Amino acid sequence: MVNPFTKAELERYSRHLIIPEFNLEGQRKLKEAKVLVIGSGGLGSPMLMYLAAAGVGHIGIVDFDVIEDHNLQRQVLFDIDQVGASKAQSAKERILGLNPHIDVTVHETRITSENALELIEQYDVVADGTDNFPTRYLVNDACVLAGKTNVYASIYRFEGQCSVFNHLRPDGSRGPNYRDLFPSPPPPGLVPSCSEGGVIGVLPGILGSLQALEVIKVISGVGDVLDGRLFLFDAATFGTRTLKVRPNAKNPLTGEHPTQTELIDYEMFCGLGGAPKEERPVKEISPAALDAIGKQGEAPVLIDVREPYEFAIAEMGGVLMPVDSVPERLTEIPKDRPVVIHCRSGVRSARVIRMLEDQHGYDNLLNLKGGILGWQEDVDPSLARY
Repeated sequence: MVNPFTKAELERYSRHLIIPEFNLEGQRKLKEAKVLVIGSGGLGSPMLMYLAAAGVGHIGIVDFDVIEDHNLQRQVLFDIDQVGASKAQSAKERILGLNPHIDVTVHETRITSENALELIEQYDVVADGTDNFPTRYLVNDACVLAGKTNVYASIYRFEGQCSVFNHLRPDGSRGPNYRDLFPSPPPPGLVPSCSEGGVIGVLPGILGSLQALEVIKVISGVGDVLDGRLFLFDAATFGTRTLKVRPNAKNPLTGEHPTQTELIDYEMFCGLGGAPKEERPVKEISPAALDAIGKQGEAPVLIDVREPYEFAIAEMGGVLMPVDSVPERLTEIPKDRPVVIHCRSGVRSARVIRMLEDQHGYDNLLNLKGGILGWQEDVDPSLARY
């Protein structure tokens, strides 16, 4: 039984208590909740501050890193005097200074396949503030196996996305998870990290705040959470989109024929477990050349091997055939006429071409150089970038 609110707490949370649909019951749910925030950096900084300020009763922080000077451009939880100090311990001190009525537990460790379930099982809701694919898949899979809601966000340059995965619905079922949206990781090097590609400093503040909002909604039951939806935000244009996320029959955890019942080696899964092997080049066609052929009325078959959510953002008229579905749709790929295959930047499509040539005898395939990004750059700049 959670202790009743003190007079000081009632005064502190008064702006919550006067919201009719939130009131004392919503605040009590926050006080009783245990939330695990994985990462106290760009996303974790605003998320931790708003969860603490809102009155989440017990917050866990997972972070093994130390504060560096370049973090301060976006990780507003810290200041210059803390450079070199533990992020997790510094975060705890900061949010207890903001709200002394909560409890904070520090897990000063790297989350791994060996400790993820033990960590996650102690909490009601998990908020993923990580910045790399291996940990993102690890957190997702651990949440699914442990039966926990995963509030997700990611950021890159001017763009961010947010969703709520594996959410427990009123009928007892679970909503889609990260593997329904991204069954497998992109090839190594295809999507740079923030340290490689950069991020505008205010963006993690926006997305981390949205994560805090979704955590509060999940706990309190107030409002419609981003269950089965992916929110996309472009800070450069102030554009927003919300896409549907549907269950994927091939999801190895929750699909029609699940194949994964435990956590795996996520570095290896994401192609980071060894030195990358050199891949042979494939035949290419430039965006300008493809455009010229199309204007002559001799357009080749165009196949888009990106994911459906990418196709919904920007497409150039090709047949959508996500990478995982290609082996089952060979009858749609002719061998007697030119076929151009494309993805976002040309990496996935090149690998599809190698597979089709090596395993199925195709010799009429061309890779669109630079993918749809090249097409946007050289032919149609009106297409949305992502």
